[in-house]
Amino acid sequence: MPNSCFRFVSRNFVFATLLVLFAFRFTDSAIADTPDADTPDIVVIIADDMGYSDLGCYGGEIKTPNLDRLAKGGLRFANFYSENMCWVSRAAMLTGVYHKASMFKNSIHPRCVTMAEALHQNGFQTRMAGKWHLAGKPYQVYPVDRGFDEFYGMLGGAASYFAPASLCRNKTNVETEAQDDPDYYFTDAISDEAGRMVRESDPQKPVFLYVAYTAAHWPLHAPEKDIADYGGKYAMGWDNMRAQRLARMKTLGIVSDTLRLSPRHPDVPQWKEEANQEWQQRRMEVYAAQVTVMDRGIGRIIDALKETGRYENTLVLFLVDNGGCHVEYTPDRKGDYLPEKTRTGQSMRPGNLAEIMPGPEDTYQSYGHGWANASNTPYRLFKQYDHEGGIRTPMIAHWPNGISTKGVVVPTVSHLIDILPTVLEVTRTAVPDKLADKRFANQAPMKMDGISLAPIFNGQKIDGHPTLFFAHANGMALRHGDWKLVAIKQKTSPSTWELYNLKQDPVELLNVAADYPAKVKELAAIWDAESARLAQQSRLD
Repeated sequence: MPNSCFRFVSRNFVFATLLVLFAFRFTDSAIADTPDADTPDIVVIIADDMGYSDLGCYGGEIKTPNLDRLAKGGLRFANFYSENMCWVSRAAMLTGVYHKASMFKNSIHPRCVTMAEALHQNGFQTRMAGKWHLAGKPYQVYPVDRGFDEFYGMLGGAASYFAPASLCRNKTNVETEAQDDPDYYFTDAISDEAGRMVRESDPQKPVFLYVAYTAAHWPLHAPEKDIADYGGKYAMGWDNMRAQRLARMKTLGIVSDTLRLSPRHPDVPQWKEEANQEWQQRRMEVYAAQVTVMDRGIGRIIDALKETGRYENTLVLFLVDNGGCHVEYTPDRKGDYLPEKTRTGQSMRPGNLAEIMPGPEDTYQSYGHGWANASNTPYRLFKQYDHEGGIRTPMIAHWPNGISTKGVVVPTVSHLIDILPTVLEVTRTAVPDKLADKRFANQAPMKMDGISLAPIFNGQKIDGHPTLFFAHANGMALRHGDWKLVAIKQKTSPSTWELYNLKQDPVELLNVAADYPAKVKELAAIWDAESARLAQQSRLD
């Protein structure tokens, strides 16, 4: 019997047999103890360091046909926020708690419940492929320690795409798998392992699959054939690219027809004045190739869902952990993610040096200020900052059996902390009353800060978050209604709050802090109170 038929018959037989016995459990609550036949599978996909406008369905020229199809058959969120860096976003997404409380010693706080722990208790098979980045320092906390049945991927935050450091299967280091395979490419390996996990899962049980790509995080590494497909594509330069993307975004309804493009970042010259245009084009060509290879892999995961009969009743959520990254990779930068030599013994040539074309294994570069500014069209600043360019990110929701309003752009103000509450609602999963860490077994799990977005799937309008809090790296911010208080964190002097009305000024061009001192004081007090609350909540005693 085909997997799809077997899964349907077996689940529905169990459901029909037990319906009468368990019906009373569902009368007064939306939360179930075990999944029923209609429980959706869950696939959460997160990309790394990508700008708001990179995807085709958000206005970009990068080829992303599989994500574009998911968007056309699902929902695109236009006012969705991440945190401003990789690991803090992952902690917030997996726990539903702002990272200031959910992060503990570079890992997930022991009093937080992860998505995998909650779904595992509810009978789900829990799998992960990709970048963990929550292992602590030194690396000691693995995904299989926080609710996942199976893990393939790397523990750290960045590595060579051809020979990734800290590559593991569960808790076993398997770096030699990449070193011994001349065709190895991490993005493809993540996609293939994720597809295998779907195919090998028990057809009678629901699956939670977490796919965490490193694309398009530096280094700029991609197969040559995929880079070649973008040859000459970026000869237009970043100025024309930003204007063209904004025009498409308006046509797609991602932004308002009246929105103005933010000025080019002051560290970025006009394209016509750029001295190394050929090298600059190559940087963006490699970046685009990284994204397209990821998209192609997502297509293979979708194929696996279809082959196993899971596709129609799978909620797929595509997210990005922060905005495009401006960081210029210098030749003297070091780290355990940078190997000394390639797999064939060549010396590495790190650094954004115009005489070295990025892409091959022996290079280690990033795409820098100019292209990151374009990736984050139409917004200002980058990863590490809490201006919109660092934290406004795409979110796609696709679920054939569960989303009734397809192809819609959703304006609801939402955040990565909303992913876990949403998943809990659609899977009818209760938060575990016991924590995985036995030291805190008698303490209640940390309360989530997120809200469920599930009503939106049925066309309902919800208010979203009246207030969102941000504080990490170079940024600090509070979105409160249409107002946004934001600052660039200073290391040696007090930070200065800026104030914007996002309804009137969505790209933060007009700082009105001097005109509304009372509003600045009001919002700063809310930010201070929220910061103190989260600090108190994260205490272990």
